[in-house]
Amino acid sequence: MKKLVLFGAGKIGRSFVGQLFSRSGYEVVFVDLFESIIQELNHRNEYDVVIKSAHPDEIIRVQNVRGVWAKNETQVAKELSNCDIAAISVGQRGLPHVITLIAKGLILRQKKFGEMPLDIILAENMRNAGMYVKDVLKGALDEAFPIDELVGLIETSIGKMVPIMPLEEQGKDLLLVYAEPYNSLILDKRAFVNPIPEVNGLVPKENINAWVDRKSYIHNFGHAVAAYAGFLADPSVTYLSDILCNSEVKHFTRSAMLQSAEILMRKYPGEFSKSDLIKHIDDLLYRFENRALGDTVFRVGCDLKRKLHRNDRILSPLIDGIQFKVPVSKILQTFAYGLCFRAMDENKNMFPGDVEFSNTLHDKGLSYVLTNICGLNSVEDCKIISRIITSGLKV
Repeated sequence: MKKLVLFGAGKIGRSFVGQLFSRSGYEVVFVDLFESIIQELNHRNEYDVVIKSAHPDEIIRVQNVRGVWAKNETQVAKELSNCDIAAISVGQRGLPHVITLIAKGLILRQKKFGEMPLDIILAENMRNAGMYVKDVLKGALDEAFPIDELVGLIETSIGKMVPIMPLEEQGKDLLLVYAEPYNSLILDKRAFVNPIPEVNGLVPKENINAWVDRKSYIHNFGHAVAAYAGFLADPSVTYLSDILCNSEVKHFTRSAMLQSAEILMRKYPGEFSKSDLIKHIDDLLYRFENRALGDTVFRVGCDLKRKLHRNDRILSPLIDGIQFKVPVSKILQTFAYGLCFRAMDENKNMFPGDVEFSNTLHDKGLSYVLTNICGLNSVEDCKIISRIITSGLKV
């Protein structure tokens, strides 16, 4: 049996990456810091994924799994030394520690087997993840180690949404995880140093940058539009699925996503067709309306410092759209809505960073926020800043 070593036994790791490889005949070895999860994986060697949608729940039993505690570095290196492929799904904060572990595994792998390349799937929603991991690996390996020949760093575009599990359900089964039906893992076809594994659900793409931007410009952007427009339309609505029942909010969300799709096509000529992007947008809206996801307006919209930054889901397509001289009115309007976002969680608390963002906006003004928090340059981006300041706030 082929073996995948998967760093991160969290929701995406278990419900998506681990599930895909297990169902295609791989043994999946999870590496995680949470010892209780590792113990449970080794006790049961299987877990359930509950598919949540408008249809009755479907249960997928994921088998041939086990775990290694991340602090057992010797065992982690041994597992990496003889695995067929590896993957990382830990979030950006956990990456440095994981990369250090991987370096030790690569050293042992070369010592035991010589020139035996290893592909590592980077299941992180992170632009230029391959470059980042490679740079950190270089610092942990000897200068003579042939990274380019022996390591494939496979960037991905993670479009799967994981439903929120009720606390009482989490307490019943430590390994149980909810998931939506979507099951396509888009990854960089050109980054593999070994043959691409035959795993159902893997979708290799020639131009991964275009597909990473599709996630940001369409999926993440659409989430932001629905949350920010929805909050202004009715601040009392908790769930994203409910706010999209408002026909005006849904119409505005779709229209804004279509504007962003046009920009994406201009940025990557020939990569996407208009009909395919429209189909993708309508599919996303259908998925956003999945009540079983339990996604809240608060969760989707909060963290304004990140989501309203020039390198994120709204300002990136806006800047590109202005450069390409295509309509951006609804994208601009979405950004203005985001500045007004004050949603609270179930305990009636705003996201801490959003409190600071709001106070800074009130105390120091929009121009200060745009240049000191959102990352716009007062000289190079003066036209964008001017358009944002003079934009209206009507749906």
